[in-house]
Amino acid sequence: MGAERSDVEASIDVLVHYAGWTDKFQPVLGGINPVAAPFLSFSQPEPTGVVGIVAPNAPPLLGLIAELAPAVTAGNTVVAVLSDERPLPGLDLGEVMGIADVPGGVVNLLSGRRAELAPVLASHHAVSAVVNASGDPALTEQIDKLAAESVTRVRHASAATSYETATADPLSRIEALTELKTAWHPVGA
Repeated sequence: MGAERSDVEASIDVLVHYAGWTDKFQPVLGGINPVAAPFLSFSQPEPTGVVGIVAPNAPPLLGLIAELAPAVTAGNTVVAVLSDERPLPGLDLGEVMGIADVPGGVVNLLSGRRAELAPVLASHHAVSAVVNASGDPALTEQIDKLAAESVTRVRHASAATSYETATADPLSRIEALTELKTAWHPVGA
């Protein structure tokens, strides 16, 4: 019971941490770009789109939240494959999402055989990025191959086992799931 409680408490802390980034990552990642011409060039991060997440088996909730929070913070929609061994904490999260202020369809949770679900997710042309925290070398290789066929970006992550590992380098976790839009504008005249 103690391990489950600490998993839930750490997961809540991770969600609060990434909620704090929602209004900060745009000015940090974007900005005005210097150019040697009578133009103004600026970049702004935008969501990648649909992010597929393959959650680790352990810890079942914190491992999922550690990858889900940066994706939602960046404004993406998530389709996540839950832990094979312990999907119930992820399914409980789905019930919480149903009554929370998270808009319907933003977080989609799938339970089932990861070996069957993850390849479909990685090869789907509507998925713009895949975050694989499964720790399964055979599945990792398969995800890389299938994602390459549709030019889907892939980030492999180790399963977060604590608040510290889940929030280590948050900006790079968010940046991996954004795209920079750059615009040029004439200055003066």
